[in-house]
Amino acid sequence: MNFIRIMAVLAIALTGSQAGAQQKSLRDLIVGSWNFVIAEVVGADGKKSLPFGDTPNGILIFTAGGQFAQIHVASDVPKIASNNRLTGTPEEYAAIMRRSIFVFGTYSVNEEKKTVTFKIVSASYPNWQGEAQERTIDKLTADEFVNTNPNVAGGRGRASNFYKRAL
Repeated sequence: MNFIRIMAVLAIALTGSQAGAQQKSLRDLIVGSWNFVIAEVVGADGKKSLPFGDTPNGILIFTAGGQFAQIHVASDVPKIASNNRLTGTPEEYAAIMRRSIFVFGTYSVNEEKKTVTFKIVSASYPNWQGEAQERTIDKLTADEFVNTNPNVAGGRGRASNFYKRAL
């Protein structure tokens, strides 16, 4: 009878330690490729907008070594009529710039605050170069990632970005 009790206690102890060992940190969970689903900006007045439309394209990649790359592109960016990326019209370039963004650099995760900070090396919006931008991690599971940037585009509001794990 004692042997059975000892085995039961050991089984419970091992199960508990395995569950604890399996729980991943935010840093571990964030690593990988994420498909961009949608970005929603909420202004100070509560008005919502979708800066990349309701069916955007994009990806967010976090490497285990601490680098990131983010690309957001509206599905309706215009094609350049000349079929040469160097000879677009001012209107074409303006529409593309307004409806897309890329950013890359390094990142760090604060487990306690549940934030990820992007240290931007470069971006299609050059004013961000060298900035550190903190985003809250609102949701992070094996399959979904949602983060919020509390101050977008010169105080326009806050942006929430939704991603699904790339397969």
